[in-house]
Amino acid sequence: MSHYRPRADLQTHEVFNQAEPLEDVNLFTGDAALCGAVAAAGGRVHGDRLADFGARCGAGETAQWSRQANENPPRLKSFDRYGHRLDEVEFHPAYHSLMALGLDNGASGAAWSVGEAGHVLHGAMIVLMSQADPGVTCPMSMTYACFPPLGADEAVAAEWRPRVTAQSYDPRFIPAAGKSGVTIGMAMTEKQGGSDVRANSTRAEPAGDGGWQLTGHKWFCSAPMSDAFLTLAYTDEGMTCFLVPRWRPDGTRNAIHIMRLKDKLGDKSNASSEIEYHGAFAQKLGEEGRGVRTIIDMVQHTRYDCTLGSAGGMRAALAQALWHTSQRRAFQKTLVDQPAMKAVLADLVLESEAATALALRIGEGLDKAASDPQQAAFTRLATPAAKYWVCKRQPGMVYEALECLGGAGYVEEGPMPKLFRQSPLNAIWEGSGNVIALDILRALGREPESLEAVMAELKTVRGAHEAYDRHLERLTAYLEPGGLHEGRARGFAQGLALALQAGALHRYAPDFVFEGFCLQRLGGEDRGLAYGDIVDGVRQEALIERAMPAH
Repeated sequence: MSHYRPRADLQTHEVFNQAEPLEDVNLFTGDAALCGAVAAAGGRVHGDRLADFGARCGAGETAQWSRQANENPPRLKSFDRYGHRLDEVEFHPAYHSLMALGLDNGASGAAWSVGEAGHVLHGAMIVLMSQADPGVTCPMSMTYACFPPLGADEAVAAEWRPRVTAQSYDPRFIPAAGKSGVTIGMAMTEKQGGSDVRANSTRAEPAGDGGWQLTGHKWFCSAPMSDAFLTLAYTDEGMTCFLVPRWRPDGTRNAIHIMRLKDKLGDKSNASSEIEYHGAFAQKLGEEGRGVRTIIDMVQHTRYDCTLGSAGGMRAALAQALWHTSQRRAFQKTLVDQPAMKAVLADLVLESEAATALALRIGEGLDKAASDPQQAAFTRLATPAAKYWVCKRQPGMVYEALECLGGAGYVEEGPMPKLFRQSPLNAIWEGSGNVIALDILRALGREPESLEAVMAELKTVRGAHEAYDRHLERLTAYLEPGGLHEGRARGFAQGLALALQAGALHRYAPDFVFEGFCLQRLGGEDRGLAYGDIVDGVRQEALIERAMPAH
């Protein structure tokens, strides 16, 4: 929250020509790109709910919570003063306020309970929550994404799915049965394998009572105060998926030892940890030896959230750049009116709009997937492509937005350092660039119907812009015999994502946004390689006016 009436008339000078803090704004109604995409994707029915949530996320009090939660990061308490083992993480009260803001309003559970456009609603909420504080969206995302794999076992689903969809944050560390709502985490990777989970060494043995006992370690376990974790371990039949609760059925603490918390580049409000299982109680999900297949739907949904989180982070950075340059003057002009700055801002608007549109297009596909096999096939390929490109574009865009603020963007009192430190995370989480690009390649061979569904949609835009048509021809050339291999996987992923972004903008945004994107991003050799190298025909002022945050 901004300070009340600070002094401007100082002894040596007067403070002026400074932008006011961007707070107490509605992050939903003030974002034409997000509002338009939500409505066009089928989520118009959730407009009032999102407007209320957008006001809460943009409140000055919420910004204060985020600052406090990041300046006072989580602390591990391994033991109490008597020597009893605890394995608990303590958080600043601001963290709990942020968690309640998201979970009580349905950021995790509403997608599975509202009945109409649930994934679009969830998508918009994650975009908004990512602007309030990106760190807390991690447990919210995993709790949202755990819903499909929980269904692999009827008993587990009956016990845990109502807790996941309760839309209630209960921070107490007690058995889940006594809580009003729960959060679910993931513990997949190990030191020796990373993304190669088949290199894992954690073992699971039958406990004799219908449960299992897990022994091993996990290299990254985010949100370790979650009430349960989806994890992978080997049985005699192969890699298998398990649910590992923090408490055993007899009410005692499960043998999950938090070894340390990660000291990370960003994401400071969220706790990430290394853990060990010492004969930890677990419930099997799905068939033995089919663990990766069981968990894949969760991965699909968390990759959706990675895209959403990056879109939210990009919008937050863009809003700060637009707001600052609309108030700051230099060389007798407001910065936003300077031709060079105008070109940079318009280019950033295109980047942000395209990220938002593609993210919500994935949400629309997820909503329709259950009843439309073509939409299901579309999302299976479009989701990793969106995750690859949107997340990879976030750091460069946030940096450019930071530069718009000059030195004021580089100091810790402002929001830009937090946004910049956060910006690489989504590109790493759930598979970094090479992993995702190679996943796309494998999907082409394993599920040709996904490529057919994506190409069918892309072809519906043919004829709308000549730069798009030329780009689609270049993309199609990859699919000729010998045209696609691991060495070209990134190029294909990039080209596919750009085509999907153009298609989403054609579907959701005004024509001038779609046309500007085609000119600036798909124009081949003529397109600018640096932000602000604007090609002729891009309607810069219209883009900036559309994206300008409203106080």
